Amino acid sequence: MEKFLWAFIVGGIICVIGQLMLDGLKLTPAHTTSTLVVVGAILGGLGLYEPLVKFAGAGATVPISSFGNSLVKGALKEYESSGIIGVLTGIFQITSAGISAAIIFSFMGALIFKPKG
Repeated sequence: MEKFLWAFIVGGIICVIGQLMLDGLKLTPAHTTSTLVVVGAILGGLGLYEPLVKFAGAGATVPISSFGNSLVKGALKEYESSGIIGVLTGIFQITSAGISAAIIFSFMGALIFKPKG
């Protein structure tokens, strides 16, 4: 039960940070999302995001900052085994399922609902 509480708190804090960026800094949603991905990537590169994942579980893996962590984790893993070309291939190997799901579900949503623009 305690694990669920920490997941909720940590995930909520990440979301509050994003909302404060939107409201307080008057950033666009794209800028806010990109910033959170970059922060997650930096924390992942420094080895600080994985302890957060171990502590908060889904509270740290569900928010968009986890995507940045996944990009860096895949790049570093493949760099160790394949060298510099592994940086590019590693990014796509570890995140391809999430990217594919986003594309497929966005397309399905556009077919069902009337998109603006």
